[in-house]
Parts: sequence; C-alpha cells; structure tokens
Amino acid sequence: MKSLRLTLLALPLEEPAIAEALDGDYRLRSGMKTDNGNVVRFFEAMKGDNVAMVINGEQGTVSRIDVLDSDIPTAAGGKIGTPFSDLYSKAFGHCEPVSSDSHTSVECKAEGSQHISYVFSGEWSGPEGLMPPDDVLKNWDVRKIIWRR
Repeated sequence: MKSLRLTLLALPLEEPAIAEALDGDYRLRSGMKTDNGNVVRFFEAMKGDNVAMVINGEQGTVSRIDVLDSDIPTAAGGKIGTPFSDLYSKAFGHCEPVSSDSHTSVECKAEGSQHISYVFSGEWSGPEGLMPPDDVLKNWDVRKIIWRR
C-alpha cells in the first residue's frame, strides 16, 4: 500500500489518473470545497458506503491524502484505531493541537517521516487550543492519517 500512496502523491488531480492508481479497489466521487477563500476540487475514495480516503490537490497535482480506512497502515504500522501509547511515549516534540469541528484533536508527526502525520482524538475537558497531557493522550486513538507531499 505504501507504493500506492507515493504513486497518488505524484499524480495529477484528475479522476482517471487517481482511479487507475487505486486499481479499482475504491469508488471515486468528486466534490468542490472552499479552502482559504478559494474553491478547490477534491476526490473521495469510497469503500462501500464509507469514505476511505480524501484526496486533495494544489496546482493540479495531488498534494494531500487523508486516510480514514483502518485497512491502510503506515510503514511504521500505525493505522486508524491505533492507541497514542503504541506510537509515542510523550507528545512533546511530536504533536500540536488542531482545530476540529466535533472534538479535541492533536496532530503528531510520524517518527522518521516528514510526510506522514497522525491525528488523534479523544475525551478531554481542558481548555480548547491547549495540548492535553500525556496521561490523557495515551488513551486516544488515531482517527486520521495524513500524507502530505
């Protein structure tokens, strides 16, 4: 699966090219959204009725893939549902809080990669925008994996 992701990141943001790289494993649907005031195109790779990946682009090429499918692991073995404590002993130096519509989240850079991040979410009643302590994070799970070009 790693070669698939690297192939996707090198592709033009065009449905035929993305569909070919996904090798028929997913059904594609396209959409438009606003990003920093600009209307941009994106694709969702569907697995059954569920969104498995969101494929975004910049300047006509794929620049970011958000993975939501637990069947797609990283090279380090992290996947949707992996506990924070399986990947990190502490957040310092790896993670920062990120805004999310529905819950508190932190984004952590994957060890040894400048392109992969994990987004963890969980319960925390502390102030919004602050990093939850490590003893809270250890019980959080990966909710999304992000590959950036």
